[in-house]
Amino acid sequence: MEIYHSHAWDLSREAAIALQQTLRDKIITTDQLGEIHTVAGVDVGFEDAGNTTRAAVVVLSFPELQVQERAIARRPTSFPYIPGLLSFREVPAVLDALDKLNTLPDLLLCDGQGTAHPRRFGIACHVGLLTNMPAIGVAKSLLVGKHEEVADEKGAWQPLQHKGEVIGVALRTRPKTKPLYISPGHRISLETSIAYVLQCTTKYRLPETTRQAHKLASETPASELENLNPETNQLKLF
Repeated sequence: MEIYHSHAWDLSREAAIALQQTLRDKIITTDQLGEIHTVAGVDVGFEDAGNTTRAAVVVLSFPELQVQERAIARRPTSFPYIPGLLSFREVPAVLDALDKLNTLPDLLLCDGQGTAHPRRFGIACHVGLLTNMPAIGVAKSLLVGKHEEVADEKGAWQPLQHKGEVIGVALRTRPKTKPLYISPGHRISLETSIAYVLQCTTKYRLPETTRQAHKLASETPASELENLNPETNQLKLF
């Protein structure tokens, strides 16, 4: 997998913020994606009291949403927990997991923010830019901005605004559940991001992509992880 805009990861807080401010100008928030046959969920969990970063990628067919491939990568956690800079803590392991896939997906749905970020450069922007892949931020909680109340029906949404700018939406994916916060990551518009998140959502609050990735990153028991191929870190699919 080719890495675009490669940079160092061992940065101070100030240097990481400066890098975000430089790279955000390279983010594309218009539709520059081809036909979508596969979508992937990306999520990150932590082991060993946070000392090990565990990134998971689950690739599904689209629009059928059948799991095609899963991969895990682990790295020693090397960046502190700093809100707004979580991608520097998580992305190196995500890149490792993506690199283990046999075939890269056509679209990434990342558990976290895209442009709905104080500097408009959340994890979906970071991963999308470095891999040059279309990416969407699908966050479970609000990081920055305000929105009006979202109607209690699937597909209802309200614009998320920050400093006079629409940076994403609050999207209701299931009645009587909290909205998700959707924003473009790279090479996709906000409107198209909403459409793909809804098409990837079945009966759960989370789209099937990030729901599957979350299970693999944070909830998969040790007994199932024993099915990982030791050479590829991929789960055997039966």
